[in-house]
Formats: sequence, C-alpha cells, structure tokens
Amino acid sequence: MFVPPLALAALDPAEVTRLFAALGVLLVAARVLGELARKLNQPSVLGELAAGILLGPALLGRASPEVHAWLFASEGPTRVVLDGIRTLAVSLFLLVAGLEVDLSRVLRQGRAASSVGILGIGVPFGLGFAGAWFFPSFIGWSGDVARGIHALFFATALSISALPVIAKTLIDLHLYRSDFGMVVIASAMFDDLVGWMVFAVLLGMIGADGAPEALVGVVASIAAFAALVLTLGRWAIHRVLPWVQAHTSWPSGVLAFAIALALFGGALTEHLGLHAIFGAFLTGVALGDSSHLRERTRTTIREFVSSFFAPLFFAGIGVGIDFVAHFDLVLCTVVMTIACAGKIGGAALGARMAGMDRRESLAIGFAMNARGSMEIVLGLTALQHGLIDERMFVALVVMALLTSVMSGPFIQRALGRRRPRRFARLLSQKAFVQRLAAPDRRGVVRELSAALARASGLDTAQIDAAVWAREQVGTTAIGDGIAIPHARIPGLARPRIAFGLAPQGVDFDAPDGHAARLVFLILTPAEQPGAQLEILADISRTLQDPDVRSKLVEVTSWTELLAALRADVDAR
Repeated sequence: MFVPPLALAALDPAEVTRLFAALGVLLVAARVLGELARKLNQPSVLGELAAGILLGPALLGRASPEVHAWLFASEGPTRVVLDGIRTLAVSLFLLVAGLEVDLSRVLRQGRAASSVGILGIGVPFGLGFAGAWFFPSFIGWSGDVARGIHALFFATALSISALPVIAKTLIDLHLYRSDFGMVVIASAMFDDLVGWMVFAVLLGMIGADGAPEALVGVVASIAAFAALVLTLGRWAIHRVLPWVQAHTSWPSGVLAFAIALALFGGALTEHLGLHAIFGAFLTGVALGDSSHLRERTRTTIREFVSSFFAPLFFAGIGVGIDFVAHFDLVLCTVVMTIACAGKIGGAALGARMAGMDRRESLAIGFAMNARGSMEIVLGLTALQHGLIDERMFVALVVMALLTSVMSGPFIQRALGRRRPRRFARLLSQKAFVQRLAAPDRRGVVRELSAALARASGLDTAQIDAAVWAREQVGTTAIGDGIAIPHARIPGLARPRIAFGLAPQGVDFDAPDGHAARLVFLILTPAEQPGAQLEILADISRTLQDPDVRSKLVEVTSWTELLAALRADVDAR
C-alpha cells in the first residue's frame, strides 16, 4: 500500500487528541477571563495572560502535574505544533499592529508628533541603556549574552509603546479624535516603527555573533527590506487592493490577501536572518497606509486575529512560564520605575518643547507610557533568543500590564477629567423589564420603580413618588419612541437605571407624537447634578441611530440587550 511521505510524520490519534484539547482549553479560558477583564474596564490581554498563568506551571502545574504535563507537553510533536501556532499567532498580531500605523498621520502632525516621538523613545532608551550598562546585575543580566546586547535590549524594551492599548484608552476617554489624541497616536506610531526596527537590528546582532562584517550585512538587509516594503511594496499594495476588493467576496478575499502578505513578509525576514514578526509588522504598515483599505475591512482583520490567535498566544505565554517561581519584586520595581520615569518624562518633555501646557504635556506622557501587548511580544521574542531570562521576562510583563492599567486614570487626573458616565454600564438585569404590561405612563413609572427597587434595595414608593412628581412638571419623552422619566434622590450612592420595553407603545406626550417603546427610568444623586445630564445626553447620543433603536425594541432577553448595545459601547 502506498503511504504518502507526509503521513510518516503525521500526528497519531493520541497526539491529535492532546493538541485539540490543549487548544480548546486555552481558547475557552483566555476568552472567558479576557471578557471578564473587559467588563472591569481593563485590557483583555490581562485576562488572557491570567488564563495562561492559571493553566501553567504556576498553578495547574502545582495542583495537578499530571494534567498539566498531558495538556502542555514540554517536548514531542504536540509541542512542536503548538510552538508553530504561537509563531503564526504573534506574526498575525504584529500584522494587526502594523495596520494601526498611519504614516501620513505621523507626517501631518509635524513638530508636535516628532518632538514627542523622538524624546518619547530617546529618553527611555538612554535611561534603559545606562541602567543596564552600569548596573547589569541589578537589571537582571545573567552573563549569558554580551553586556552591550543586554543593555541595548533593555533600552529598546523601555522605548516602545502599545499603540492598540493607547488607541483604546483614548477612545474610552473621548479623546481619540481630539488634537491631543492625534498627537499621541502619531507619536506612538513613530515609536513603534522605530522601536521594532531597532529590535530587528538587535536580533540580527545575535545572529551575526558580533562579527562586524556580518552585522553590517544584517543592518543593510533590514534597511533594504524596510525601504522596499514602505515604498515599492506600499505602492503595489495600494494599486492591487481595489482590484482585490472589487473581484473577491467580502471579507474573505481581503482577509486572505492581508494574511498572505503577512506570511510572505515573515518568510522573507526569516530568510534574511530576522524574525518573522518584523516582516509581518512592516507589511501591515504598508497595507494599513493604503486609503483603499476600508475601515470595516480593518476591523474584520483585527477581530479575526483577536478572537482566536491573540488569546491563544497570550494564554500560551502563561502556560510556558512559571510566573510565581520567577517573580522578583526588586527587579519588577526597578524595571517599572525606570520605564515610567523615562517614557513619561521624555514624552512630556517633548510635548512641552512643542508648545503644549504643563497639564497636557503630562497627560501625553501618561498616554505614551502604556506598553501592553507589544511589550509582552517583544519580551517573549527576547526570551526565546536568550537575550533575557525568565525573571526579566516576568518583570517586563508586570510592567506592561501596570502601565496599561494606570494610563487612563492618570490621563484623566492630569487633564482634570474623569471617565464619562455611560448608561449601558449602569443597566442591571434585575432592573430590565422585557415587556411592560402597563397601558399608560403612570403605570409604566410604577412598574419600572418596582423593578429598580428590587435591583437596588431602595424603597419602591420613594422612587415612584420622586419620578412621578418630576413627570408631572413636564413630559420626559424625547421623541423617536423614547421616554426617560427621571428624578434626583438625596443621599443616593450612585446613579441607577431601570429599562423597559413597550412594543405596543405608551403615550408619554412626546413632542413628535410618537408613542414610547423604549423607557428608561433614571435615578441620580441630588448632590451630583451633572450625572443626570451626562446620562441623558449619552442615551440621546446612542439612540439617535435608528438601527440601534430597532434592535432594542426587538430584543427578547438580557443577553440580546447587551449584544444590541455592545457595538456602540465598545466603539466609544
């Protein structure tokens, strides 16, 4: 019987079982904890890493070594396949990161972006190099690599920012489209582009073994590849992309085109002696800079990667590293201190030199300080190449997560702002009435008052009396089938909302004459007059979209309600 050559190296049923089980467990744990992190207004990577730590040697490996060894073997065919998937995942993740880099935006921001970008990468680079060079053992140098290479890596690690985390933070704070946001985004793009090119040179130095002639060849290869991709490659992609979008089905055609570009770019840089992630990143930059790339296509690529590959990658990090055994409090503190001092100080100084005031400059420093997933990718790559040990890697991960978590609150504090209230985050399942039974607005107020009382522990009669008193002053219907009865309650700890659906329509005496089908009953503290205005404005802004209103009227469960509001909440 003829046996295909590939069959000789195929996984046997036991290995396939182990592989699928490992991937399934990783994906479920990463998605569950990633979603939990998002609900707590934290980066999803925080939950995905936590999933890996739970399943890794730090916890599962101690609680049940046999199960951990079976799922995540340290060697063998399954391990090889998992490592291959992880390499693919990180390369596609860098493709998405590259898509976020808009070269034309960097150029348009001119002096401000260049000043913040140059000092935002130069100051932390200098501090990091000096610290690692003069105090190598204190910074975690093991002696396995040359001190100069270790110092260069540490300097590079402290220099990059996390563009996806920064963009999401600015969107949450309604700063993304502001002049402030545009300067931050352009500067972060510059830092990421320069930082990853420096890191590529660093990896090339390792491959060159310190030989000057080999190192010159590596640097020349990097420069030539970057120049080729960002000029001729960028032009070719811009010309071909409209044809791909016109003659292939959406989104599969463009998705395949983008992924193929990343794979070819990664293959070429690996062939040149660099890491595949560098090629994927630069092809992403070239693709993302095309004006023909539609925003929904960019979003589709991002969602495809972040829903499967990114969770597997970040959870897989925790599986491979014992975070408990390699946690060094002193090293983590040193890395965190130098990283924050360099990035915040450098970016803030650059902003001041560009003419910004003290508060805005400090806020730019805090925004640029977010490292997030990009720092983790860089750290893992360095660990795989022997540049750092596990202690330093854990310290970099801790620094990346802490700087990402602290970025938003510190931006608000520096600007004198606070996080705006979003009505969707105040909704409660217990205060959701899927179908209001009352035929008139007096009955609707009673029904929603009772629902809110059950959810909050407040007195039904007190809620009903306060809301109805306000309703008698003037209608709270705002038109388009929406009514917002509300009241201010002295001593209330925080705003409360009940939401009810009335598909049959209830007359709230709306200015446009339409019956109310979406009714929000809102209570806010009397001591916070601005809270009510913020919530009312947010409801009006969200429901001005007819599609959102239509989806809300048709929901049949709490889960569907969340799904109908989710896209708008995430976008803002």
